[in-house]
Amino acid sequence: MRTTVDRIRDWAIGAWAILAIVYLFIPIFVIVLFSFNDNQGRFNFTWQGFTLKHWKDPFGVDGLQSAFTTSLSIAALTTLIAVTLGTFIALALVRYRFHGRGAVNGLVFLPLATPEVVLGAALLGWLLTLSFARGYVTILIAHVMFTLGYVVVTVRARLEGMDLHIEEAAQDLGANQWTTIRKVTLPLIMPGVAAAGLLAFAISIDDFVVTNFNAGQTITFPLFVYGASRQGVPPQVNVLATMLLLFVMALMVLNVLWQRRSAKRDARTMPEIEIPAR
Repeated sequence: MRTTVDRIRDWAIGAWAILAIVYLFIPIFVIVLFSFNDNQGRFNFTWQGFTLKHWKDPFGVDGLQSAFTTSLSIAALTTLIAVTLGTFIALALVRYRFHGRGAVNGLVFLPLATPEVVLGAALLGWLLTLSFARGYVTILIAHVMFTLGYVVVTVRARLEGMDLHIEEAAQDLGANQWTTIRKVTLPLIMPGVAAAGLLAFAISIDDFVVTNFNAGQTITFPLFVYGASRQGVPPQVNVLATMLLLFVMALMVLNVLWQRRSAKRDARTMPEIEIPAR
């Protein structure tokens, strides 16, 4: 029987959770709100009225469109490369036992535990040693480097929860190893691959520290926002940030719906197991 103390405790835990969520979302609410602010100068820090003019011309600031498209292209390429490499690395770590497997496993987790400023400075030193010109390519290399670990961890978690007997059954029916991976393994782990892709895309398009070390003359969206903040962030930045937020949230919702649909489909197709009576 629930006592008054139990009800007070449950209420306090719920209130604390709500306050924590509100605290985390306050900056997001401010960004969305001030994308509609009718500011009368360079600064967009005080509310001066509602307007939609910034949404009608989101690239109305010089250099913003170039920086935004650069970030989008780098994030898309980073996601493609990191997901491709990370998926096969996760398959190798989970499915096979090979010499140096422990070292590879440690190297995968090393970028996750290393501060970004250390990663950026180390990569900068390596590029300077090789006399490699910094720019678009070096940003892409850096982003693949630190997002690869997140992809491996995410896909690996999905692989470790998968039943190996399904792959063995496919091979017993005549499928070779590549056919089994392509038609059985990849469809089963695709929700995890999609989640890893979303994570890699979000981390790449948001990164500032590592990018700042290795960008050279290339300006990405976070670098543009940092430079603009010295003179006043234009409302168009809030508009594009809100667009990115809505886009990522839509992808997350679609991924969740896809996973639920896949789980229901698997539950319907799973054969019933009859337990013999004693």
